Amino acid sequence: MRVLVVENDKVTLLGQIGIALEEAGAEIDICRPHAGDAIPADDTAHDAIVVMGGPQNALDDESHAYLPALAALMRRFGDADKSVLGVCLGSQLLARAYGGDNLIGTAPEFGWCTVSLTPEGAADPVLSAAASAFPIFEWHSDTFTLPEGAARLAGSDAVANQAFRLGRAVYGTQFHFEASRAVVDEWVATFPDLIAGMAPDWYARRTELAAESGPSADATGLALARAWVATVRAADRRRVA
Repeated sequence: MRVLVVENDKVTLLGQIGIALEEAGAEIDICRPHAGDAIPADDTAHDAIVVMGGPQNALDDESHAYLPALAALMRRFGDADKSVLGVCLGSQLLARAYGGDNLIGTAPEFGWCTVSLTPEGAADPVLSAAASAFPIFEWHSDTFTLPEGAARLAGSDAVANQAFRLGRAVYGTQFHFEASRAVVDEWVATFPDLIAGMAPDWYARRTELAAESGPSADATGLALARAWVATVRAADRRRVA
């Protein structure tokens, strides 16, 4: 199993997703287009693609000229029936790739928030690994409309479209299910000013909130990661057969 991981920020931690990929014995190729790496021309060298978050918005082509090519590559993987995962910015780019609208600056969320499954999510092979309502980490200002034909899998009071699926295994999650408490600790150490600007009161309650929601969020994130990785295995077996 060979997986392309696209990082969109100077500090990108795979967290629970990385654990699940390692458990599966995946070969991971990291692409950092924000730092000058070229976007692969096509999907032929990889069985799946993971696109992580970043500070840019999904329409920020002027400052990040690679974004249209990355969105097109995600769609190419999906159209080839390969597993796709977009997290936060990755989900917004995935929505863009399939014709959804990006809504910039309309939906700020930060910290452990409660997300609820839709009936489609409760029946989904990946999202059903989570409880009907679960705490999970959020850090974003933007959101999106669902592409035509997408199954809406999860939402929250603040953001209607927290997770969606297209086809067999093309998934976008607005929430950061990779973000274990260890990942959050690293973000806190690396981006203190950004966090203070986004959620100035969060620091005072950080320890309490981590104890309250962290264990469940960590477990949910790993369960979701393992469930998504299982879709890559299924695709590998089908192609071999």
